[in-house]
Amino acid sequence: MKKALLIKQIIAKLVESVENLEKAARASHEEATHEGNKAESKYDTRGLEAAYLAGGQARQARELLQAVEAYKNFSARRFAPEDSIDVGALVELDADGTVSNFFLGPKGGGLEVQQNGAEVTVITPQSPIGQNLMGKKKGDRWTTKLGGKTSKYHIAAVS
Repeated sequence: MKKALLIKQIIAKLVESVENLEKAARASHEEATHEGNKAESKYDTRGLEAAYLAGGQARQARELLQAVEAYKNFSARRFAPEDSIDVGALVELDADGTVSNFFLGPKGGGLEVQQNGAEVTVITPQSPIGQNLMGKKKGDRWTTKLGGKTSKYHIAAVS
């Protein structure tokens, strides 16, 4: 898999998410300030709720913009089999017979992109899987409890 293309796909998804959030934040702001949403009593909180929603969406959009900048300034190196996993690694992980591809990125955990017909999930070092992968190498095996289930993991490939 080509990391440069993968990073471009991640940036494109992040930018798309920012645009959607900004549009939603504008709509929420309009609802919050619309004449028809003036409080009719002290128990009427429609306008206040819309304002909180708009603020949360705007904050999330700012965080995504920071992620976009992080990826624009990010240079992913190629990992040799003997290298320890770190940010920028593309990892093929076998968990109890299920193979998954993860890209350990600086931000944007949870994004999923397709490359060469395979799904790649972006994770960060702060995520449970990211914490388990950091410092390990190709071929390492371990057993851990994630999400209430004990699973056996094997790092099949790192690039």
